[in-house]
Amino acid sequence: MLRWIVALLLAANLVWLAWSQGWLSGLGLAPQPQAEPERVARQVQPQTLHARPVAEPAAPPAPADPPASATPPSATAPPAPEPAPEDAPARQAGAGAAAETAAATPEAPPPVAAPAPAPALPPAVRRVCLQAGVLDERQAQAVRRAAAALPANAWRLDSVQLPGRWMVYVKLPSAEAASARRAELRAQGVDTDRPGAALEPGLSLGRFSSEEAAERALSDLGRKGVRGARVVRERRDTPAYMLRVPAADDALRAQLGGRAFRAALGGKALRPCD
Repeated sequence: MLRWIVALLLAANLVWLAWSQGWLSGLGLAPQPQAEPERVARQVQPQTLHARPVAEPAAPPAPADPPASATPPSATAPPAPEPAPEDAPARQAGAGAAAETAAATPEAPPPVAAPAPAPALPPAVRRVCLQAGVLDERQAQAVRRAAAALPANAWRLDSVQLPGRWMVYVKLPSAEAASARRAELRAQGVDTDRPGAALEPGLSLGRFSSEEAAERALSDLGRKGVRGARVVRERRDTPAYMLRVPAADDALRAQLGGRAFRAALGGKALRPCD
């Protein structure tokens, strides 16, 4: 069975080959040609083409002169010439291009006004805080009288408390005896001072803020061979005053430096506040 199929296929192939090669044309079995000569005849033949120049359009005729009129030429304006028809597309195209250019160009920002210069500030006034003291009641009264000429609320007197003070004291019968004893104590390496008008004649061997400190100093002097000294209370707790000027400018400092105010302070100098 298989051999018959192979033989049949081989015979069919031989017949197709003979038909396609035209071997069976004598039997009227040759294939028809597929050429189309009419298409070739309709093709453009470049060798028969010739280039011709394009004729220029004729210029429009010149307008005729208008008839003479009784009105003088200066009184009547000549009519505006109408645009040629062929120029209208170009004019429209130019207008459209100008509009597109104007739309594409961003508008310039409005000018910004320069800010007005700031007004010049006055120079800063230099102010300092000053104080003077400690002042007793008599000195405080003198300062109140001298400060009456100062600006209101420019000064004040602050109350303070002077603590009591003790002194190691040597009582002597006369100024000559005090001078001789001072030389003796200097030879022993002990410093001396004047005790104040209320305790003259005599010598101060030291002042202390408490009685206990004064007693310890007296014991140390006894070990050095100092005799005849004792502890006395030089001053009790005493109310006092402190002058304070919180913000003194140049003009106020000039007033505080006057002769009358310096005399009221009794030799107490004005200094920067603590």
